[in-house]
Amino acid sequence: MNKAFIQLSDVTLRYGSASAGTLALDHTSLGIDKGDFVALVGPSGCGKSTILKLVAGLLKPSSGAVIAAGREVGSVASRGPANSNASDAPRLRVGLAFQNPTMLPWLTIRDNVMIPLKIVDPFRQDYRRKRHGEYTDRVEALLTQVGLRGFGDKRPWQLSGGMLQRASLCRALVHEPELLLLDEPFGALDQFTREELWDIMQSLWMSQKPTVLLVTHDLRESAYLANRICVMSARPGRILEVRDVPFERPRTLESSYGADFAALVQQLRMRIAQARRDGDAVDLAHAETTHPSHSKGVPA
Repeated sequence: MNKAFIQLSDVTLRYGSASAGTLALDHTSLGIDKGDFVALVGPSGCGKSTILKLVAGLLKPSSGAVIAAGREVGSVASRGPANSNASDAPRLRVGLAFQNPTMLPWLTIRDNVMIPLKIVDPFRQDYRRKRHGEYTDRVEALLTQVGLRGFGDKRPWQLSGGMLQRASLCRALVHEPELLLLDEPFGALDQFTREELWDIMQSLWMSQKPTVLLVTHDLRESAYLANRICVMSARPGRILEVRDVPFERPRTLESSYGADFAALVQQLRMRIAQARRDGDAVDLAHAETTHPSHSKGVPA
């Protein structure tokens, strides 16, 4: 049986102390195959971004394991390989894009996009030799693909929010990552710009085929971009349901307004609404158990 490229196995994560902290994820398991495009959706605060940070190695689980490309995330330097074959596995190249592009204002767009080539193996060994040749060509090709041809010499403050997010996608992909982590990358944009970037993101994924994990609150976005959609419970987060997206690629804006597409989005919306109600009921029951007089309006 083949193991998933990314695997969360019975992961629990608590922020803060065991007694007074916040339980963000509770015994959560998820497998993502190499080259897959998976979206996480669910109520606000359900742990979507927490999963992303766990996979990126920015957080360590309280219990359970996160495995990426045969290695336990965060274990390579400090704890050794996750299994007997892990030492032979190459280091995983990861690309990241967030809601805010966070471009360095003193660099040109070209130099901002080129940053991963300067710091990520194996590209950094050849950076001095290739930065004005092959690496510049690589950056310009990506900028052209996302509609930013001719903007490489501009500074970040000279570009609109949508243009900056296009450049951010280029920076996330310029070093050919095997894993691309997207945390609400289009959430701050207007609807028209967002839909344009869906098309661009779909084209980039189809041409490069990285494994993608997308966190989003936009259900149309999840159905437009992902192969599978994972619906999460209210906090503490768990994967309630995994839905395959049946629509052929390339998907189009017109198709996203069709009856089948709308039906999937509505089903997701109702499932999340139910998850939110279930979470509220659990919170109310906990409050009644902990402070019964307060929940009934009786002075303590």
